[in-house]
Amino acid sequence: MSSHDQQYRAGEVKGRTEEKTSQMMGTMRDKAQQGKDKTSDTAGAAWNRTKESTDQTGSYVSDKAGAAKDKASEMGQATKDKASQIGQATKDKASDTAQWTKETAESGKEKTGGVMQRTGEQVKSMAQGAADAVKSTLGFGEDEGGDKHTTGTTGGLDTTTTTTRRTNY
Repeated sequence: MSSHDQQYRAGEVKGRTEEKTSQMMGTMRDKAQQGKDKTSDTAGAAWNRTKESTDQTGSYVSDKAGAAKDKASEMGQATKDKASQIGQATKDKASDTAQWTKETAESGKEKTGGVMQRTGEQVKSMAQGAADAVKSTLGFGEDEGGDKHTTGTTGGLDTTTTTTRRTNY
């Protein structure tokens, strides 16, 4: 039963880990999109101002606006790349946690097997003791001195029953 509980808990941990990973990935996607939208809005606003200034001040402002737009685009891409890296790190951590949980459950299962074997041997020994007691009561076993009992005759022949007692240490 302990192994079942450990497997159940391992499943719960895995489920929670997957849920947290999914939530974290969704949050990171939202933040990346917000950063991209903000950068795009900023770049668009800068572009519009540049358009107006270009008419008034000439090519100098136009060059600066192009540089600002490029810089904003680079920042948006950097934000998206960072979000992707964080998402991958989260997936890796969830995978490691799930593997650890699985190994822990398997270890518990192996330990439980040893306990079951010892318990089986004890039950077997107790059953043998009970069988010996019944045989002794019915006169089929050995007396306390280890002497054999003659139980009767069959077809004119005497029959003798012996009991071998096995002791587990």
